[in-house]
Amino acid sequence: MLDFFQDTVLVVVTVAGALLFMTGLNMVWPAEKRRSHNDLIGWQLSILGTTYAVILGFMLYTVWTNFGVAEANVEQEAGALANLYTIASALPEPQRTQIQKLAHAYADTAISTDWPGMSKGQEPQDTFRLNDRMWHTLVSPQSVPTSQVQEQAILELSKLTDCRRIRLLQSGSRLPGILWWVLLVGGVLTIVSCCMFGAESARLHTLQVFAFSLLIALCLVAIADIDRPFQGSVHVSDLAFRRALQLMDEN
Repeated sequence: MLDFFQDTVLVVVTVAGALLFMTGLNMVWPAEKRRSHNDLIGWQLSILGTTYAVILGFMLYTVWTNFGVAEANVEQEAGALANLYTIASALPEPQRTQIQKLAHAYADTAISTDWPGMSKGQEPQDTFRLNDRMWHTLVSPQSVPTSQVQEQAILELSKLTDCRRIRLLQSGSRLPGILWWVLLVGGVLTIVSCCMFGAESARLHTLQVFAFSLLIALCLVAIADIDRPFQGSVHVSDLAFRRALQLMDEN
């Protein structure tokens, strides 16, 4: 995924491309000759701009909502892991030691392996194996019949397992390609319509195209970054697992 430098380059290239297109258009079709068409161009720009603004706002809201959901899910996963570690202190041996060691290893592996792997688009497997070992430890034949403490531990482990599964689904989710076509084509058409306007002041028109293209480029870059909640310069932090690991080390 793109980092901050690459995002900046994309924004600069988009704005520069819009200004170069306006300059070339003025050479081929001078602004004086376009002024007689300002009513039609203005109407077209109004319709395109409004429609595209609605689409852009909806997409930005959608990816930001999904980002927040992914962040909350990570908090729940780390919280379930910390709860499991605490509840395990009331389990009989050897379950207590085994579960606490596995929970500590899970948090450490999530930080050192899962997050770097997800940032590269990989699906982590180490925490899956630790999760599977925790299940085998809790539901082993020696743990039957289950006590109330064991039932609570199983409940927290079930929550941990579900949250991990959701996290992996979220790390691989993307906006469909057709929606990116809508965003990109809509942005190009809107900027082109803005460039076609026959303004009396070339300086003011340049400033308008600059601001318009800058805003559209920033919105598209923001959508691209937030759309992948575990990759790029804007991503869900592993802070929740670091706090859980710190809590385990203190107990």
